[in-house]
Amino acid sequence: MSRIALIAGRGGLPGLLAERLTTEGQTPLLAELEGFESLSRDTGDVLGFRLERLVPFLDHLQDHGVTRAVFAGGVHRPRLDPALIDPATMQLLPRIMAAMQQGDDGTLREVITLMGEWGIEVVGAQDICPDLVAEPGVLGAHQPKPGDRQDAARGFDILRLTGAADVGQGCVVARGQCLALEALPGTDVMLSHLAGLRADGLALPDGGVFCKAPKSGQDRRIDLPALGPQTVARAHEAGLRGIAFEAGGVLLIERAAMIARADELGLFLQAVGPV
Repeated sequence: MSRIALIAGRGGLPGLLAERLTTEGQTPLLAELEGFESLSRDTGDVLGFRLERLVPFLDHLQDHGVTRAVFAGGVHRPRLDPALIDPATMQLLPRIMAAMQQGDDGTLREVITLMGEWGIEVVGAQDICPDLVAEPGVLGAHQPKPGDRQDAARGFDILRLTGAADVGQGCVVARGQCLALEALPGTDVMLSHLAGLRADGLALPDGGVFCKAPKSGQDRRIDLPALGPQTVARAHEAGLRGIAFEAGGVLLIERAAMIARADELGLFLQAVGPV
């Protein structure tokens, strides 16, 4: 019988998908990259794996009837330990290293290609839970003002440029000026840094919009950006007026709680698409 593998990283998304799959009567094979554990062991047995032993891991999936896989949660490219590489994975090492030199997107594309060679189709989290993504429109009680819409448009212009360079999936714009760009440390670090600058009295334009979108040309089956209630709280702490994100291209974790938090804090949430 065909089976799906849930390959988990950090955050709340893996648990949400595991619950949805189980509710639908499926028994996913649960796996985590060592060092990025997030799944509760209450969800079932969890297989740990390392990139240094990628071929044995793919063989294991194949042996257990896995024909589809979904990636969920955040990971960073781990540092490889040459002493742990098995002979079969060593044969793939030139491909893996070449892909890693092309950045995150190149690495992920190679992972998808390799899984296809083992007969495993990669599907997106949004294919498992379509309600994770939003249609265009405003979510919640607060509407963006004309200046906010202009800042959002400016932010998406910036993300088209940074995305093409494989740099981040978010930025903050206020009165047409870019106040912050998301890099490897992620959204929370960016927004916390901006909040700290405001607290220190740095002269910055009031308000601002946090913009979030996938990178241009990104394979949307893997590594879609995500937003949740904590993002809303961080945006409020940074003094922002709202969050604009690409409709259909950003995963909303705990959507109802996220909207409720935005309503409580006076922030708007706008799904814009396509950007």
